[in-house]
Amino acid sequence: MNPNMNLIHIVALLAVIQFFYFGVKVGRARVQYGIKAPAVTGHEMFERAYRVQMNTLEQLVGFLPALLIAGTYWPQAVIAPIGVVYLVGRALYRQRYMQDPARRAPGFLLTVLATGILLAAGLIGAAMR
Repeated sequence: MNPNMNLIHIVALLAVIQFFYFGVKVGRARVQYGIKAPAVTGHEMFERAYRVQMNTLEQLVGFLPALLIAGTYWPQAVIAPIGVVYLVGRALYRQRYMQDPARRAPGFLLTVLATGILLAAGLIGAAMR
C-alpha cells in the first residue's frame, strides 16, 4: 500500500463521518416527527432524511473501495480531490433532497461521476501494473 495516502484516508474518513452525520439527522427526525422504531415511514420529512442516509450508504459501497484502490495506483493529489467532489455531491444531494426530492439530481450526479472516475482509475491502475 502507498505510504503517502494520508489525504485519501482523510477523505475516506470524512465520507464515513458524513454518513454518520446523516444518521444523526435521521435520529433527530425520528424524534421530531414521532416515528417509533422500527418504522421507516410516517412523515415525509423523516422519510426524506432516511432516504438520504440509505442512498448514501448505497453509494459508500462503491465509493470507499474505489477511492482506496485508485489511491494505491495514482498520486493522492489527483485522487483525493475526486473524493472531495463525492463529499460535496453528497452534501448537495442531502440539501436538495430535503428541500424537494425532485431537485436531488445535481448532487447525485456529482456522487456518481466521482465514483465512476475512481472506479476507472483503480481498474486502469491495476491493469497497468
